[in-house]
Amino acid sequence: MKKLLSIITVVGTALFFVACGNKGSEQEPIVAPEGMNTLDLTRYGKQFAIFVPDTTKAKLTVVEQQSGALDISVGTNFAISINEQAADIEMKKADLKGDDVNKLKAFSVEEPNAIMWESEITKPEFHFLINHKIGNIDYSIEDVKSTEAEPFGKEAIQKMFDSAKNMKEIKKPEA
Repeated sequence: MKKLLSIITVVGTALFFVACGNKGSEQEPIVAPEGMNTLDLTRYGKQFAIFVPDTTKAKLTVVEQQSGALDISVGTNFAISINEQAADIEMKKADLKGDDVNKLKAFSVEEPNAIMWESEITKPEFHFLINHKIGNIDYSIEDVKSTEAEPFGKEAIQKMFDSAKNMKEIKKPEA
């Protein structure tokens, strides 16, 4: 009887593990916040997705720069650049504090891996910089600064900041 009970326990345990599988390695669905779409960047060699504004209302453009940066823009109110190395946040803060032309007004976010700030040359500008680690790779994400266009407003920068902060890893399927 003890032998039969041992065999049933072993078989039952084996069936349990086979039925349950390794569910921890499966990709959970990535759900974009309202008004945003999920942009899968695996085709650009990045193992993550990022949220971008609704691309049915504005044109999506993804450009791989010669520097290695990946620039993503949607219309005229969303433009970010993703670099494959972490930025030195403390050095950036020091640069901002020492800039005599584009004067720093205030940091609205000041975290170890992220800053968002307001500065001014002739009128207020808003910008951000975030370091994010996906898998084993460090990335820095920032707004694209253009000399040909007006700087982004506070609301647009907040949307880009939130998008960069909430990047989601896309797990490679196991072979």
